[in-house]
Amino acid sequence: MKISLFYEFALPRPWSDDDEHRLFQDGLDEVEAADKAGFSTVWVTEHHFLEEYCHATAPEIFLAAASQRTKDIRLGFGIMHLPPVVNHPARVAERVATLDLLSGGRVEFGTGEGSSIAELGGFGIDPADKRAQWEEALEVSIRCMTETPFTGFEGQHVQMPARNVVPKPLQRPHPPVWVACTRPASIQMAAEKCIGALSFAYTGPGPLAERVNGYYKQLEEIGVPATPQVNPNILAIGGDLSMMVAPTEKQALDRLGVGGGFFSFGIMHYYMTGQHTPGRTGVWERYLQEVEKDPTLAYGPGRGAIGTPAMVREFLRGYEESGVDEIILLLNPRSHEATMETIELMGTQVLPEFIERDEKAVADKAKRLAPVLEKLEARRPKSTAPAFDEDYSFGGLPTGRDKFTATEIPEAMAEINEGRVQAAQRAKEERAERERGQR
Repeated sequence: MKISLFYEFALPRPWSDDDEHRLFQDGLDEVEAADKAGFSTVWVTEHHFLEEYCHATAPEIFLAAASQRTKDIRLGFGIMHLPPVVNHPARVAERVATLDLLSGGRVEFGTGEGSSIAELGGFGIDPADKRAQWEEALEVSIRCMTETPFTGFEGQHVQMPARNVVPKPLQRPHPPVWVACTRPASIQMAAEKCIGALSFAYTGPGPLAERVNGYYKQLEEIGVPATPQVNPNILAIGGDLSMMVAPTEKQALDRLGVGGGFFSFGIMHYYMTGQHTPGRTGVWERYLQEVEKDPTLAYGPGRGAIGTPAMVREFLRGYEESGVDEIILLLNPRSHEATMETIELMGTQVLPEFIERDEKAVADKAKRLAPVLEKLEARRPKSTAPAFDEDYSFGGLPTGRDKFTATEIPEAMAEINEGRVQAAQRAKEERAERERGQR
C-alpha cells in the first residue's frame, strides 16, 4: 500500500494579510519534506468559493511549484473539476500536459464533477447535468492529450472543432486517470470504465476490504476501457484523514488540537446542512461551537493516523490488510511546525516497511492482473472519434453575429508596421545627416 498526502489548504479565520501567502509557502516546504521522506503522492484538491474549508482553487499552479522542489513524489489532482464552464477540456489537457512535462512525468490525473451548491450554483451548473458533463469532458480532454490533431467533438455540453492541442504529456499515452468516488455506485462506475477510484468516503479498514474486492470484481467482469490507458487502482482516505505523529501520544494529541475534525465539519457545512453567507459566515467559529458541545468532534468520525510512530504503523497496517492500493492522509490546519516533524517521523519510523512491502505487492499485482488486462483490452470499443478532414483549415479574422469582426490584431499590426516605417525613415534621415557632417 502506498501512503500519500492530501491537501485541502484549509485556512480558519481570523485571517491576517500574510496568511494565504504563508499557507502555500508552508505547503511547499511540507511537500519537499514529504518527497524526501518517501510519501508516494501529494494530492491537491480543487474547490471554489469554500472559504476557510478549502483555499486550493488552482491545484496545477501549486503542483507546478512543488514539481520544481521535488524529485520523486507523484503530483495528483485530487480532483480537477471537469464541467466545461469550470475547466474547458482543452485547457484541462494543456494544463495537465504542461505539469507532466515540468515534473518529468509525475502527474496523476484525478477528475470529478463537483457536488456543493457553492460551486455548482456559482458556475451555473445544473446538478442533473454534472455526470454527463464529466463524461463528455473526460473524453475530450483525453483525446486532446492523445490525438494529433484532436479531430473535433459535438456533444450536448462540449462542442469543439479540430485543433492540435499542445503540448502533449510526457507520460504516454496520458497520465493515469482517476475519478472521485463518494459512494459504492461511483466506485463501481470507476471499475466499469477501468479508471482509478479515489474513494473519498470514510468506511474504515473492515468495510473498505469489501469495496476493494468489489472494485476488482467489477473491473474483471464488466470493465470496458474508457481511456487509452487502463488504471486499475483504488485509493482510500485514512480514518478522518488527519495525520499527526509525535514521540508520545499526548504530544500528538496536543499538537492536533481541535482541528482534526474540521474537514468533516466543512463537508457538512458546505455540502449538506450549513447556510452560508459569502465573506460573512465564520465556518471555524461554528466548528468550535460544536466542538465545545461535543469534544470528540475534534478527532473526526474516525481517528486517523494520530499518535506515536508505533501507533500509526498499526493504524496503517489495518488499511494495508484491506487490499487498498493507496491511502491518503490530511494535514491539520495551522500546524506547520508540527506537520514538518510529523513528516520526518513518518519518513524515518513508519514509511520504510510499507514502501518495501508495496514494491513486492505491485509486482505481484501486475502478474495477477495480466490476464484481466487482456480481457479488458478485448472489450475495448472501437473509437467513435471522427476522422480528420485533411482539407479542413482555419484562418482570417474571427467574425461573430451581426457581422461583428474582431479587428484588434490587424489594428495592432498596422500600428506596428507604421512604427517600423517611421523608424526606418528616422534611420534614413540620421544616416543622411551623418553623411553631410562627414563632408
